[in-house]
Amino acid sequence: MARSSRRRRGQRRPHDHVDESLDRLIAGWKRTEIRRGTEWWVQPLSAAQAHKEYTCPGCTRMIVAGTAHVVTWRADGVLGDEADLAARRHWHTHCWNIP
Repeated sequence: MARSSRRRRGQRRPHDHVDESLDRLIAGWKRTEIRRGTEWWVQPLSAAQAHKEYTCPGCTRMIVAGTAHVVTWRADGVLGDEADLAARRHWHTHCWNIP
């Protein structure tokens, strides 16, 4: 009897994890940076991932949906990771890069 090459629901192909890591590579890597003596997590967002509008805290102008930018939050906050993540901010990339 011949084997079916069709994937069954819930089964993953061996190369599915490669697709996921490629998505992460395209989206950018989360990294830490130190700004004015404070450690920050910085996560780049591609234009395809930017679905909402935000106000940039650097220039107070709008970051229009579909614009690549960075999301930042404190890496060393005293209130814990959940509070730091809830207080994250979206910046224009060039505004964040200004020293």
